[in-house]
Amino acid sequence: MPSDPVPRTANLPAENTEPPVGSLADVPNQITVARLVATIACFACLSFGAIAAGLVLFILAAATDWADGYWARRWGPITKLGRVLDPLADKLLICGVFVYLATMPDSDVPPWVAVLVLARELVVTGLRSFVEGAGGDFSAVWLGKAKMAVQCITAGLCLLQSAGLAGMRWPGPWLTWSPQAWTVVDSFVVATVVLTVWSGVTYGIAAWRFATRAEGQH
Repeated sequence: MPSDPVPRTANLPAENTEPPVGSLADVPNQITVARLVATIACFACLSFGAIAAGLVLFILAAATDWADGYWARRWGPITKLGRVLDPLADKLLICGVFVYLATMPDSDVPPWVAVLVLARELVVTGLRSFVEGAGGDFSAVWLGKAKMAVQCITAGLCLLQSAGLAGMRWPGPWLTWSPQAWTVVDSFVVATVVLTVWSGVTYGIAAWRFATRAEGQH
């Protein structure tokens, strides 16, 4: 289940390799839809201040991130609908949670971090549409998977901190560069920023190379 495919080649796809369109009756797509429902329920809880409940739903949604792709690869089917729904569910979950975190005083997520996460996903979506529309190939790489994993851990820790659960709080303002104030949450927020920018730049370079090769073929 590639949450963050990266363009690798400018070659046109081979004939008769296009996946079927698929439907919501397919098991992998049903898992993805369940993740979308859990994501919306998570946002509803966060909107009403039920942060602990939102955290539980976020964990459930994030935990199913691998399930639909694993099922599709193991038992099938891999469909065009799944290739659209899966990254959509991932981006909605991550972008939405970071937007909510930016509004929580105790989350240690500044608004600009939420804007960065959202902007990166919008840029990647545009680049993906461009490359796929021109016949390019997208495949999952370790950087995209690492970015998604770190973002999920960061969001979970920030929700945990905002919920104020006893014994699980690491207080301290972000960007206070002293050993006394630096926290576990802060470290993951920084890691999220680094991987978000790094993966976004990787997409930009890959798309630029694809466009350059495609132009040279004309």
